[in-house]
Amino acid sequence: MIFILLLICIAGSIALALIQMPVFWILTGIFTILLFIALYDFFQTKHTLLRNFPLFGHFRYLSDWLHPKIYQYFVEPDTEGKPFSRIFRSIVYQRAKDVLDTAPFGTQLDVYEAGYEWMNHSISAVSSSDINEIPRMTIGGSDCKLPYSCSLFNVSAMSYGSLSKNAIMALNGGAAIGGFAHNTGEGGISDYHNMFNGDLIYQLGTGYFGSRSEDGNFSPVLFKKLASAENVKMIEVKLSQGAKPGHGGILPGRKVTKEISEIRNVPMGQDVLSPPFHKAFSTPVELLQFIKQLRDLSGGKPIGFKLCIGNKSEFLAICKAMIHTGIKPDFISVDGGEGGTGAAPFEFSNSVGMPMREGLAFVYDALIGFDLKKEIVLIAAGKIVTGFHMFRALSLGADICYSARAMMMALGCIQALECNKNTCPVGVTTSNPKLMRGLVVQDKKERVAEFHKETIHSFMELLAASGIQKIQMINRGHVYRRVEMNVSQRYDEIYPYITKGSLLTVEDCPEKWKYDLYRADMNSFIPRFEEALEN
Repeated sequence: MIFILLLICIAGSIALALIQMPVFWILTGIFTILLFIALYDFFQTKHTLLRNFPLFGHFRYLSDWLHPKIYQYFVEPDTEGKPFSRIFRSIVYQRAKDVLDTAPFGTQLDVYEAGYEWMNHSISAVSSSDINEIPRMTIGGSDCKLPYSCSLFNVSAMSYGSLSKNAIMALNGGAAIGGFAHNTGEGGISDYHNMFNGDLIYQLGTGYFGSRSEDGNFSPVLFKKLASAENVKMIEVKLSQGAKPGHGGILPGRKVTKEISEIRNVPMGQDVLSPPFHKAFSTPVELLQFIKQLRDLSGGKPIGFKLCIGNKSEFLAICKAMIHTGIKPDFISVDGGEGGTGAAPFEFSNSVGMPMREGLAFVYDALIGFDLKKEIVLIAAGKIVTGFHMFRALSLGADICYSARAMMMALGCIQALECNKNTCPVGVTTSNPKLMRGLVVQDKKERVAEFHKETIHSFMELLAASGIQKIQMINRGHVYRRVEMNVSQRYDEIYPYITKGSLLTVEDCPEKWKYDLYRADMNSFIPRFEEALEN
């Protein structure tokens, strides 16, 4: 449309100029310049929005340029009811493009406002170059035959179908370049996940996509075929996600192409529903037996599960089941209620599920209380964007981190909020070929890898500034949070540690844990209210 419009304008202005109206030669020149700009926009590969919307896309960049300084509009990224911070978007874009990401003129935040957080530095800080190598975390307990050496920062779960094929290829290509893991999301493994042979974490949700029989139940045969692939390094059973815990998922029918229907083994053109519960198990003990089954079928690869904490007693029941059966997951991913998704009911997005920091601290403490942590790696997910976010998550007990939102920003997401309409203007969350065209995989995979590299670098610099040379030394005492204008607390005061093994017996159990511990039943996810009240 833009090219046709400009050609008409050029032809019209030439015609008017030729009938003795020379002023229109100026307009001819202007329209010709605009035509060349539009042609350049259409064929360049760096800016998805301009590639999809030649000339018109510049209005978006113009509006950003005219906007007041972004630092005046800093928003704490996990503050309820507020959009993702413009400053964090800026950080992601700058790091993905490998340009200067420093800020001028000092602190831009109100350091006396409740909610402000900071970490301790040390007078005896070390040089980041003195830390011999970028640390990685080995995932795999005593029952795991094929442990995986994982990066500290990885791509969180986002399915093909929810994301475009170009976005999936760019994420996987970035993972291959940077040596980090790419979580498939619950939509199964497509050819695009395998395009660059990046490391995959195969997520198995309630719909069992990729490992789903015709009746919608789990298929061991199909799972074994998928899980045996060399680039599938770990398997993650999704119990719930932070964006809509307890709700299940939906992929709109307009996004279900023939290809997606074959990958997921679902009818084409119909809404794809993931139920809010699993059919393969119904109790904590059965969950662990299912984990053992998956480990055996995969040849001994690391198996874990992902959840957003709801009823504390349910997770404690899983811990009791671990003690009883001797079966333990190799990792647990803790998502927060602040997590994002392309489509979720408003109430679930904003008012259901424990926030990540509180959930992560609880899960870590529960594993310590049952003396289970030594074989289980914790993964944190929930608006993790910067090196400080990583440091904060590790201080609460995480070993490594996931990131979804920031990785989408590295792909070029502009938060148009069209994820659920198949009309994403930058080709990230759409199956429309005309919109996907703008997302050039060769360019964006490099940006994803660069963002990962720079974020890890910033984390390592923070580690050095703390005087810490090993990530295992990070603890809750390193991070402070202002709770009132004149009151700040360390994280170990907000989230006190508990003694190792203290949840194994009622006598040693801390008072505030007793109610949920009494409710926990390893043979049922339903809490035992009466017994808890009696005790």
